[in-house]
Amino acid sequence: MAAYEDLRSEGKPAAGSKTALPAELRYLQYRHSLESQYLPAIRALISKDLSEPYSIYVYRYFLCQWGHLCFMAIHPTDSSLVGVVICKLEMHSSHSPPTLRGYIAMLAVAAEYRGQGIATALVKMAIDAMTKGNADEIVLETEETNIPAMRLYERLGFLRSKKLHRYYLNGNSAYRLVLLLKESATDFALD
Repeated sequence: MAAYEDLRSEGKPAAGSKTALPAELRYLQYRHSLESQYLPAIRALISKDLSEPYSIYVYRYFLCQWGHLCFMAIHPTDSSLVGVVICKLEMHSSHSPPTLRGYIAMLAVAAEYRGQGIATALVKMAIDAMTKGNADEIVLETEETNIPAMRLYERLGFLRSKKLHRYYLNGNSAYRLVLLLKESATDFALD
């Protein structure tokens, strides 16, 4: 089994958080045997917060090819999904030489459990897995109005590389953020 098969963190409420976890939160690395149990919950959680409507095929595109880069936070008492990060890692050939680019496609934490470090833990797990996969850089896009997400990623070392005007279907603009993992990636990542 993978390194993140069953990681645990303290379920402590943050100041102002709505719901404290009653015990230790479990972190699971996604695997195909969990699809029937968790894919509907992943879709429901992500659709509540993200701007784009994703079909089942988008989720399967990521989870079937890069499930080892996707992590879930699971409630300790009822095994419900509290948070998820979905990622991929592939060659990015627009650079010369090509770079191995990690991509954080989706990150969501149930509203009542925000502010407890769950998103940070999920992103750190994804960064660690992509680093172990020899990624040169990790990129993502987030709405310019999503200040908590911007703070989270910038706290973890991501830099704003580009503003994407009217990027989302709702008309909102986004920032592309990049985390440079190797010195060779610095020449190319900051557009």
